[in-house]
Amino acid sequence: MKVTVVGAGNVGATCADVLATREIANEIVLVDIKEGIAEGKALDIWQKAPIIGYDSRTIGVTNDYSRTADSDVVVITSGLPRKPGMSRDDLISVNAGIVKSVTEQVVKYSPNAIIIVVSNPLDVMTYQAHLTSGMDRMKVFGMAGILDTARYRAFLAEALNVSPKDIQAVLMGGHGDTMVPLPRYTTVGGIPVTELIEKDKLDAIVQRTAVGGGELVKLMGTSAWYAPGAAAAQMVEAIVRDQRRVFPVCVELKGEYGIDGVYLGAPVILGKNGIERIIELQLNDEEKALLETSRGHVKEVMDALDKMGQAQPASA
Repeated sequence: MKVTVVGAGNVGATCADVLATREIANEIVLVDIKEGIAEGKALDIWQKAPIIGYDSRTIGVTNDYSRTADSDVVVITSGLPRKPGMSRDDLISVNAGIVKSVTEQVVKYSPNAIIIVVSNPLDVMTYQAHLTSGMDRMKVFGMAGILDTARYRAFLAEALNVSPKDIQAVLMGGHGDTMVPLPRYTTVGGIPVTELIEKDKLDAIVQRTAVGGGELVKLMGTSAWYAPGAAAAQMVEAIVRDQRRVFPVCVELKGEYGIDGVYLGAPVILGKNGIERIIELQLNDEEKALLETSRGHVKEVMDALDKMGQAQPASA
């Protein structure tokens, strides 16, 4: 198996490191536009192999997509990181251009690859990559839900003083402040979370999750990378090993949940073919209203991209 990670910044390098450490692919190619960055980080990861004990080979290249040829999975992390005071939507114009260019190169050399988008603003960059690639929606999708649920589960584990391993959760909607956590579908060792924590504390955790990315930007002055990189790697693992894991991912909805043509987080089964199936939950009225709010927000940003004239297929 061969996996390419485009963008050797903090998120991309972390993703490549997790892929190598867990021996998820035989070969991992790290690509970046900055001379020497991908080569250096890939070499550093490879030199760690004798210490940790893994066989996955990491290779770094500068803007040479021919070295990525015949990749089974490609993770796109390229783009500018978010800075303090900057919303994800502020990144739209410049990152859309980057993602479009990268996707064209990826499809040229690996036409059968499954593409995972991590670049922000996530939902709209997934739209850009999907449109540019011309591929089936089940093979081009975004990483957001795994990261968001991880934050949610981490906060719950801390509040309940339990292992995060025992917490299962689902979130839907856009990646950002309008995400839709679903406490009704959250369990701790099979026990509904609502039986273990007071409503006001749970509501506070849900709110903290919704602004989880912003909290880290305020603390560090840049976006997170350990959890996002690991989340992308977990998606790659589910595909490469055909695990058929149930994860929330960003995908174009075509009638599911009564939504058409908008890219939102929804639970799916992830396996060797990419998204094997989109799961439709029976949402209550409150959850539907929250999802509709999130849909409206994402659609506004998609429309903004359309007006810029950048959301065009590669052949346009």
